[in-house]
Amino acid sequence: MYPLKFEPILKQLLWGGDKIIPFKHLDATVTKVGESWEISDVENSESVVANGPDKGATLSEMVGRYKEELVGESNYVRFRNKFPLLIKFIDARQDLSIQVHPDDILAHKRHNSIGKTEMWYVIGADPGAKLRSGFSQEVTPKEYKERVYNDTLPEVLQEYEVHPGDVFFLPAGRIHSIGAGCLIAEIQQTSDITYRIYDFNRKDDKGHKRELHTELAREAIHYEVLDDYRTLYEPVANEPVELVACPYFTTSLYEMTEEISCDYSELDSFVIFICVEGSCKITDDQKYEIGLQAGETVLLPATTQSVCIQPDGHVKLLETYV
Repeated sequence: MYPLKFEPILKQLLWGGDKIIPFKHLDATVTKVGESWEISDVENSESVVANGPDKGATLSEMVGRYKEELVGESNYVRFRNKFPLLIKFIDARQDLSIQVHPDDILAHKRHNSIGKTEMWYVIGADPGAKLRSGFSQEVTPKEYKERVYNDTLPEVLQEYEVHPGDVFFLPAGRIHSIGAGCLIAEIQQTSDITYRIYDFNRKDDKGHKRELHTELAREAIHYEVLDDYRTLYEPVANEPVELVACPYFTTSLYEMTEEISCDYSELDSFVIFICVEGSCKITDDQKYEIGLQAGETVLLPATTQSVCIQPDGHVKLLETYV
């Protein structure tokens, strides 16, 4: 198997902005693009291979065709024909709704689905751009509901001014909201279940308020309070820096000006590289070569034993696998 690129799935949304098209170097005139789904096996939003002999095949067809060769033996046993990760770029021109995602247990009970744990890497942020993650004080389920109805819920959420390189891990159950001016890479479980809690009384272009899921969210929320919801790390040049390791994905940051070799011979998983800055060339052990630039994502199949990454000057990559 060879490194796979996919056609981006552009999502025009009420709050979408104008950063994704130039970030991804796309020749398109689409407006209000809130999200670009880079790798997706979500029903009705399945990624399509953009390169090589399998061009035109959906990700679902690829998993069914190649099984453990694509995803790894243990992943195929665990997830069968469902690819386990969803990769997105998100551009918020307006504040997104305050929301929460159910965990595996609740999602299975309510939707016969897996849950949605995710992480954010801030690629770009307008001056003063903020996001919310977690509660800033103790809140009971009863008080939560009262605050939704009296428009004071944002007052008890932890808010952060963000800058490029900031990282947030969002386990299922953590209340959160992306603020206006944020351009973010998101890595998450393959689930599109979102409980919209509060939408700032926003109306769509027809004058309608969007549906809220206040009651569904009440049972899904984890009400713990942490001192700091950010994922803090020390950048190191030319070697991987682990950002998040959880049962659903492990993600590291590569900030490179020199060539690096990665040995995957002991890893029983696919590997995804997301380029968030600069460009590079990736060559695998089968001598397949692929170029990667900011805004692009590549999927290395589990058969990949090693790769050599050659930066074109300076490059930043997120590496993730299960």
